[in-house]
Order: sequence, then C-alpha cells, then structure tokens
Amino acid sequence: MAQSSVPCPRPSRRRGQPSAQVDADLATRMCALPDCPRADLEAEWRRLYRCEAPRISRDLLLRGLAYRHQELRRGGLGKTTRRKLKTLAKMFQTTGRVGADPGLALKPGARLVREWHGRTHTVTVTEDGFEYAGATYSSLTKVAKKITGARWSGPRFFGLVSVGTRSRTEPNNA
Repeated sequence: MAQSSVPCPRPSRRRGQPSAQVDADLATRMCALPDCPRADLEAEWRRLYRCEAPRISRDLLLRGLAYRHQELRRGGLGKTTRRKLKTLAKMFQTTGRVGADPGLALKPGARLVREWHGRTHTVTVTEDGFEYAGATYSSLTKVAKKITGARWSGPRFFGLVSVGTRSRTEPNNA
C-alpha cells in the first residue's frame, strides 16, 4: 500500500468533546480524504464499513467515506427517513420502479385533527410513528381503525390524500 504524505483520517475515540471541536476534527478529516491514494481509501472503506470497497469511481468512494465519517460522528439517518427508504426499497423490489413520493412527508411534532361523530381527535406525529390517546401507533391507518372501529385508509381519514390520487368516480371540482 502506498504511503501518502497526508495521513488518511482516523476517527477520534475521545468522548465528551465540545461540538465545535468535533466539527473542526471532522472538517480536517474531510479535507484530507482527497489527498489519499486509492489503496488507502479502499483500506479506510474496509475499516469503516467492514467489507470490501465497491468498484466505484474515486469520487463516489470519497463521498461514501465522508458520509460514513459524518454518520459515525453525528449520528445516522432518523427513523422517519429510514422507514421511507425501506418503503422505497420495497417498492423497487415489487415494481422495479420508484415513484417520486412514496408517501406522506409529515414532520415529527405535526398535529392532525379530525372530527368524528361529534368528537375531535388529535394525533401527533413522532419519530416512532403517531401518538393518539397516550398510545403510539406505527401507522395512521391503525389510528383511524382505533377511532372508527372500521378499516380506513389513515391518510384518507385525516384528509392527507393528494389531489393526484383521487379516484375516477369522485367529481373534479376544478
């Protein structure tokens, strides 16, 4: 393996560093990556991902390493994003295609309000799913079933279905 004059970045194992120091260390590591020879980049990939480096361009390899360093220092993707990615992967496996928007883009903290049989129901979006009446549910459909006692599309029950998904029998009021 060729040695470079600029050592490839290694993550610090120190805990409790102030975030400004963490940011500075991370920036230094990111700046050093482009100067590393490919063999060192591949070794770094094996160390960080614990598998062989894929046969991709140097640029993509650098991006993957930079992402992994950031992920280890700052944390990975949130639960909502991981859930959306799993939905996209499942859609790709079944249909061979991925749509532009696989579902709702509700941010944690958003509140959904629906009146049903004279009673107002409020649902709060959380990182783990949806909170209603002190319980957490994995989907809006489960919340809708709890409220109505019947099978409902949760997004439709709460009025979140986009105009493009209107059924053919519904009139277009445009």
